[in-house]
Amino acid sequence: MWRRQPGRFRLVGCGVEELRRCRREREAALRKARREQQLVSKRLLRDEAPEEAEEVAAILGEAEIQQFLRLAQRGTEGKEREKALVSLRQGLQHLETQQTFIRLEGSMRTLIGLLTSNLALLQLEAARCLHELSHSEQPAVAEACLPATSYLLTYLSGHSSDFIELCLYTLGNLIVESEAVRRQLLPQGIVPALAACIQSPHVAVLEALGYALSQLLQAKEAPEKIIPGLGMDAFPPAIRKSNGHLTLCGSYSWPYFCWQLHYGLHSPPAYAATVATWSKAEPWGRCGVCLVPSLHHLQVNNALLITHGALSTLGLLLLDLAGAVQRTEDAGLELLACPVLRCLSNLLTEAAVEAVGGQIQLGDERVVAALFILLQFFLQKQPSLLPEGLWLLNNLTANSPSFCTSLLSLDLIEPLLQLLPVSNVVSVLVLTVLCNIAEKGPAYCQRLWPGPLLPSLLDTLAFSDTEVVGQSLELLQLLFLYQPEAAQAFLQQSGLQALQRHEGEAQLQDRVHALRETALRG
Repeated sequence: MWRRQPGRFRLVGCGVEELRRCRREREAALRKARREQQLVSKRLLRDEAPEEAEEVAAILGEAEIQQFLRLAQRGTEGKEREKALVSLRQGLQHLETQQTFIRLEGSMRTLIGLLTSNLALLQLEAARCLHELSHSEQPAVAEACLPATSYLLTYLSGHSSDFIELCLYTLGNLIVESEAVRRQLLPQGIVPALAACIQSPHVAVLEALGYALSQLLQAKEAPEKIIPGLGMDAFPPAIRKSNGHLTLCGSYSWPYFCWQLHYGLHSPPAYAATVATWSKAEPWGRCGVCLVPSLHHLQVNNALLITHGALSTLGLLLLDLAGAVQRTEDAGLELLACPVLRCLSNLLTEAAVEAVGGQIQLGDERVVAALFILLQFFLQKQPSLLPEGLWLLNNLTANSPSFCTSLLSLDLIEPLLQLLPVSNVVSVLVLTVLCNIAEKGPAYCQRLWPGPLLPSLLDTLAFSDTEVVGQSLELLQLLFLYQPEAAQAFLQQSGLQALQRHEGEAQLQDRVHALRETALRG
């Protein structure tokens, strides 16, 4: 095998344990990166009339912006004033108009004046203009919205659910972009204001609230200044209002509650026990588990979560998700699947898993089948989520011969190989899962062979990505060690020629040499 040295690999033998150790080191680094990855995003609400949707909004200059603001402020008729703000809002869809707007002296002050007027339609259109600005890619635009944030916060206690929803999304966009916005809003009470919104009976408001909270909890000051004031006991009623079962009416709000708690990095230890208890409550037990995995960052609490049955409860939700994607074409389900898969994946890496037998206790084949249903769904609807499902499959198979057996007995190797062309990231994860199976010994390699595996690996050796090629070489090494017939077939199918193209690559040449020697020894 090879041991990593500065800038190269050194050949020291081809032991399976050495192969496993090197792969686990790479996985540990990847796992750390994935745990620290944040969901930084912005949401844009546009409820345009059909005639508006067909129009291509024009970029506005200073004179046009001033004219629309003047008409909105001093127009003689309500319709004329509203129409002026609609035209301004459409223009603000362009970055050029946004930049011109924030440079124009008094423009934000005028817009805030309209936001605080006593005419509901003008208030709503002014808020929509601010929402367009909050979605800007330019941080300076978000900073320019700072004077409006106090008013948006005040309106969270209003009566119009549509207006509250718009304010929440606008605040969520601004919170994640600007530390100055958070610095201003925290003393003004954004945390209790958001916590109060949990009592809303409107699903759209709960979804927007979950989004705003998920953005707020990504802040570095979240553990000390935000989490303690959220009043987490309010969440079970909100969950019951949102949805008791995994159906269309509530699926859109769940992802944001998942992500919101996903960022609760340092909440009190008692919080974990509380959430674990929630996960068992009826009538929302399976959906309530969305709250459990979000605490996977709490290293001190993960053992407690696992002991309370978090793995099994998450597994139930995984089965529910697989059933849901088979029943509907709904595009919101993948948003829920993402945090559930990631949290389950990370919990499976905890040492505490071994203490409870390392099993999800649902039947390995059911879990694997459900996961493959989701992978096929992602392939069609959201390919960017395939790595989440494959990372879970990797963690399931890493130390569990029974999950590896399930993959083989359900004939899922070929569907797995069909994912190789999707992307380099997907290829590496697919090959890692196959390595997990192959390293379990001769009986597993015998079931991998013969079949489409060798032709697929020869194809991956033509890839230019060194990580993909390296993982292919590792899998071939395991296969040759346990199944000598594979080495003979490799030589017969011009395998040595496929290796030649990588002999000059510093990161691969030692592994290429090791594999050639193993193949020739047969």
